[in-house]
Amino acid sequence: MQPTLTGKRVLVTGASRGIGRALAVGLTAAGADVAIAARDVAGLQETALQAGRPLPTAAMDLLDLQSVRDAIDGLATKLGGLDVLVNNAGVENVCPALDVSEAIWDRIVDTNLKGQFFSAQAAARIMAGTGGSIINNCSIASAFGIPTAVPYVSSKHGLLGMTRGLATEWAPLGIRVNAIGPGYFRTAMTDVFYENPEWQKAMLPKIPAGRFGELEDLVGAVAFLASDASCYVTGQILYVDGGFSSAL
Repeated sequence: MQPTLTGKRVLVTGASRGIGRALAVGLTAAGADVAIAARDVAGLQETALQAGRPLPTAAMDLLDLQSVRDAIDGLATKLGGLDVLVNNAGVENVCPALDVSEAIWDRIVDTNLKGQFFSAQAAARIMAGTGGSIINNCSIASAFGIPTAVPYVSSKHGLLGMTRGLATEWAPLGIRVNAIGPGYFRTAMTDVFYENPEWQKAMLPKIPAGRFGELEDLVGAVAFLASDASCYVTGQILYVDGGFSSAL
């Protein structure tokens, strides 16, 4: 079966910039009917402009679970249902572990793990009976330790466990739950690393593909997991990292 997204009703969270914006634009180009959500409504409008057509939008803050439920329910209504949730929204705060405060920990873990769980739950309540695909953005941080990013790494390890747990529980409902594990992609959230020439010099030789990722590199992986071509794939993570995870 060839991947096709024509007629698929897709919601992308965290779509106001970075990976979420690239996925919303790319999945729209691939034929999906896309809705987008994020805290930054102005950013969502820019995403719709880049997609080249109006996209249903909603403000959504993963730290406010009522806003999560309202946004997902409302956008699914506008789409006429929901086939795919791209559970992408997340935050990071680079900080040495000895300096991590409770506030930093709670913001990162509550957003990246708790918020994504309740996003998945809201989507699954809509998909139950008709089936669907949930795709979590786990990052390579779901598999490795990264200095100065311990709360983020902890949240992503938890998100991968959540992916596998939900996949086993929701398979009888016809809901597949998978994840992508992006490697090193330059976004507003990762700029702090790329602004350091020494970091780039040290990191690039560790990537067999010989380059950092371009955001468009993620679209094909997500399109596969969103499409019926992956109908027998669930509980898996697809690393999109230029071979980084295989070379360690």
